This record gives sequence, C-alpha cells and structure tokens, in this order.
Amino acid sequence: MILQGLLLVVLIKALSWTEIALAEHVTTPFNRSSFPTDFVFGTASAAYQYEGAANEGGRGPSLWDTYTHKNPERISDRSNGDVANNFYHRYKEDVKLMKFIGMDAFRFSISWPRILPRGKLSGGVNKVGIAFYNNLINELLANGIQPFVTIFHWDTPQALEDEYGGFLSPHIVDDFLDFAELCYKEFGDRVKHWITLNEPWSYSYGGYDMGIFAPGRCSPWLPNRCLGGNSATEPYVVTHNLLLSHAAAVKLYKEKYQAFQKGQIGITLVCFWMVPLSNSTADKAAAQRAIDFMYGWFIHPLTYGHYPESMIKLVSKRLPKFTPEQAALVKGSFDFLGLNYYIANYVYNVPSPNTVNISYTNDPQAVQTTERNGKPIGRPTGVPTFFMYPKGFKELLVYTKEKYNDPIIYITENGMGDGNNMTLEEAIKDTQRVYFYRRHLLSLQDAIEAGVKVKGHFSWSFLDNFEWSSGYTQKFGITYVDYKNGLKRYPKRSAFWFKNFLHK
Repeated sequence: MILQGLLLVVLIKALSWTEIALAEHVTTPFNRSSFPTDFVFGTASAAYQYEGAANEGGRGPSLWDTYTHKNPERISDRSNGDVANNFYHRYKEDVKLMKFIGMDAFRFSISWPRILPRGKLSGGVNKVGIAFYNNLINELLANGIQPFVTIFHWDTPQALEDEYGGFLSPHIVDDFLDFAELCYKEFGDRVKHWITLNEPWSYSYGGYDMGIFAPGRCSPWLPNRCLGGNSATEPYVVTHNLLLSHAAAVKLYKEKYQAFQKGQIGITLVCFWMVPLSNSTADKAAAQRAIDFMYGWFIHPLTYGHYPESMIKLVSKRLPKFTPEQAALVKGSFDFLGLNYYIANYVYNVPSPNTVNISYTNDPQAVQTTERNGKPIGRPTGVPTFFMYPKGFKELLVYTKEKYNDPIIYITENGMGDGNNMTLEEAIKDTQRVYFYRRHLLSLQDAIEAGVKVKGHFSWSFLDNFEWSSGYTQKFGITYVDYKNGLKRYPKRSAFWFKNFLHK
C-alpha cells in the first residue's frame, strides 16, 4: 500500500534547501516559484511499461507482447510487460502518491489494443478498456492532477502488424485515425492535452534500423540480430507513415473536436544534443547532420512541410516524398511540441559514405561518441552510455526556438537511470538523481529566460518500470518498485526533493 512507501519518510528525508546549498555552494533559492506561475510539473509513463494486465479486460496483443514472448533473449533480463507495475489495478494508489508529492500533471498513454483489441473499429471496441481510462482520468482530476494523454506509445496492435505490416504500410493511417477519434470521443471532454505519437524516431530507429525494439527488424547483413527487414529503406517508410498518421489525427481533432472540447494537440520528439568532437568545419557539419537525421527528420516537415536538406541530399533515392497535399497536411500540424531530453554526444565526421552496409545509421556520415580525449562528455549515470549534460538542455531548446519558429514546448520526458545492482536502501537514496534534476531544471530556467516558450516539465519516470529492451535492469523512477516483494512502491529521495521543491 502507499502508506508502506510513505513510512520511509522516517528513513530518508527530502533534501532541504540548506543541504543543497551546502553541497553545491549556492546561495539563491530554487523552487517552483523560480518558474512561471502557470508552469506545469508532472511525471510520465507509458501503457506497456506500466499497466500489466496484458491478458485481462479484453485487451488484445501488441507487437511488444509478441516480441518479448517470442524473442525473450532480446530483452536484457528476458522479461516482458505482462505484469509490469500492475498500474492497471493499482492506479488509485499511485495517483495518491502523485498528489502527495505535489505534481500538477501525469502523462500516460492509451494502449491501442486495450480499447481496439483487433486494431480496427470493425474488430470491436473494448468497453472494459474504455472504462479503465475513464476511471484513471477521473481519478487524476479528482486529485487535482491534469491528464496529458499520449495516443500512441509504440504498442501497435499485433493484428495490424499481421495484416499489413503495421507502420510499414500506408493502411495504418486510416486505422490510426479511427483509434485517435475514438480517444477524442471517449475522453476529450476531460483531456485538454493530447500527444499523438511518442518519440517516433525511437520507434523507427529501434524497431527498423537497430532491431533492438519491436518488431526487431533491421539490416539484412545482421541476421543474428534481426527478424527480417532492410534498414536502408524501412526506417524512412515507417517515419513517413508515422508523420502522415500524426497529421491526419491533428487535422481531425482541429476540424471536429477542438472548438468544443477546447484542448491542445501536439507530438513528442526526442533529440540528443550533438556536440562537435573538434572545432573543425567537418565535425561541425557532422553534428548538424546528426541533429537533422534524429530531430530534423520529424520537426522539419512538421514546421516547413519537407525533410531537411541534408537528408534530401544524402538519401534522396530512399527518402519518401510528400505530395503537395501531404506536405500541406503535415506542415504546422501541432499546437505544442513535446520534447524529450536525456543526453548529449560528441560527433565526428565520416569522410565518405558507407556503400557496403547501407543503412539509416550510416547515412548521416557522422559517428556519435561519449568521450573526447579519454574523458566522458558529462557525469556518469547508472546507464553506461548516458552521461549528464544539462548544458545541452538549454542549447537544444534555444536551437528549437531559433530554427523552428519558436514553438510552445512541454518537456515531456527528462530523467536518468540507475543500474540494477542496488539494495532497496541504496536505490531510494538517489542523491545523484536529485543532482540531475536540479541541474537540468536550472538549465531549463535559463532557456525560459532566453525566451524559449517552455510550459511544463515531466520527469521520466514516476515509477521504475519495464524499460523496453533493457527490461527491468534500469531504474528511471522517482519511486522505487520492489519487484521481489509484491510491487511495493517506495518514494525515493528524488520524490521527496520534488515534494520540497514544489511546495515552496
């Protein structure tokens, strides 16, 4: 129960302002009042990573169910999301903890196969699934917490994957549109912030280039890693269909629902900040190409109606083309931009294209690395390739403001992970995570002072959870979940730090 977690207040306490000041030699208070009065603080989640109840309440299988069960060796601890955090049954307990911490909002996703088990309206609507999300939304609102709803967070119904290949096919656009409209109809009277897609780059890159995410497709010259596929073409096709699905859903919302539901709609993108390895012109150009191929791939067409010039130049024969009608549909198709920031990498130029192993990864002719002259780019975290680089947070935000027409932005994910080899007592004393959030929120404050229109910050994540191909071996939560003892929740020191920060 939640009280079991709160009893840990006697064992660990929130870091007070005095403790932080002594540790970091600062004198100016930093808390909620340091941000605009309407700024939203929240935490984030995703259906497959949280809900569990995979075979309950009429839910159909998603491609992640199939991927984890048929290929358990592809998950670090051979786990899956069948039970996850059991949020499906324990959401009331978790909402109470959110309220205790003082969060304004909670970002969650709607499981496509939970409300459309066969992926399509013609396959039937699952009223039990609809009821679950209605109950969750009502519980959040009753506790003064705003729901920020992601429509698609990677859990494509397996039925659509089987029928036509999911997002490899343009047929997905119509089925996604039906799914989105069902969400607007059922929940839009209370949901005022919609996010169509979460990190479409991760979906395309992880699932169709590297083969480390469902459905596990990638380069044909990596047969031991991949379940078929061709990473020279498929990531570009999938991204194109993701963008068209997003734009269609936004158009429908704006034309049919926004006027009376009075909500806003956007999309969540992710970008590592790219730092040139040297001051050479070649490395600076490589860093820009790396940004274009990760971030510009999505935000450029959403802003200007076409892909970045660097992509057109390097992969024009494999990059799908927008028709004039599609370009008009995609351009400007968001009220706000959700942005996820975790890390930065150094980037150096590759002088010539890889003409043997042609793939999305090789296409930018740029290599990312975490070290320069043997020194890492920032402080280490519990995830080996993730180093703290709060400076990049502001730089990415200012870059977005200047290059992409000064959009309204919500930071929809920001956080760091711990490793798996910690006791409960060690895990909940997460001083490093407190340092991470304080430094990143300071950088975010600097960005706001520089004129970037950031309206909110969502920590990833509220709970430790199933971290995709890493399974349960990485802990990103501000709340510890004891997977060996009935999934008990224990607020970490970072949760108490946020409670202190938010109640000033």
